[in-house]
Amino acid sequence: MASPLQPYPQLRSVLHRLQGVPPWALLSLVMNGLLFITVVVMLRQLGQAGDAVLPQANAFAADPYTPVAPFEPDLGPRHSLDYEQWVALLAAEAEAAVAINAPRQNILLGDSLTLWFPSDMLPGRKTWINQAISGESSGGLRDRLYLLDNTAPEAVFIMVGINDLIWGGSEADLVYNVRMMINYLRETHPQARVVVQSILPHGGEAATWEGRDRLQAISPELIRTVNAQLKAVAIETDVDFLDLYPLFVNGDGYLRTDLTSDGLHLNQDGYMVWRTALALLNETEFQP
Repeated sequence: MASPLQPYPQLRSVLHRLQGVPPWALLSLVMNGLLFITVVVMLRQLGQAGDAVLPQANAFAADPYTPVAPFEPDLGPRHSLDYEQWVALLAAEAEAAVAINAPRQNILLGDSLTLWFPSDMLPGRKTWINQAISGESSGGLRDRLYLLDNTAPEAVFIMVGINDLIWGGSEADLVYNVRMMINYLRETHPQARVVVQSILPHGGEAATWEGRDRLQAISPELIRTVNAQLKAVAIETDVDFLDLYPLFVNGDGYLRTDLTSDGLHLNQDGYMVWRTALALLNETEFQP
């Protein structure tokens, strides 16, 4: 009796190749596929995206005629703080979490993308401590990790790097700083799950952000290259890598217009996509 795989030589070839793939790599592929499918289903249920898929797109195309209101974060008097004041405020918030022995601490580290994450959209049953600063660079974030020394995080999420690229920083320095952050967190919080998140695409010529000229100078290829290096560092240091990039990119390599307010920052739908990815990751124990 003929083998059922004989009519499908391509499938047999793929299965043969998969035999040599490490288990962690297979699991990473499965989880990234599951993450993508989950977010796609969620957005389709909300009715805020079209049915067509753009050629070579990593995420299905959105309906260009569906208006999305800009997301306006309410940071109150924090908008007027300078960098040193921000650091002092975050130090006080970290110490407050220590003082009350907040349960299931999950720490968010990053720039304005993370800072503006609506607290009511973060996955539940956790104490979320947002330690992001608008305009933050990888070097600045690395230098203030000591603020977390007394905390007891269950997980630490890092998204940083777009500001490095906006201001002409090198990709090598960015990746090095992320590696140093991972090493520091693994040493000071060995019990914590460290999650490195990919850099998101930007809106290119469609961006309306005030620094759009500097943004447009960053090629999609550079962002993909940096993300590949960040993933490699995550694998090498045995921490998680959450690849958000495919969920936000359109067929041309730029940030989907239905998920952004200005080509750099996210609107509420964008944060819903991110929130879904976090919720799914929080239900897993996989390593990249």
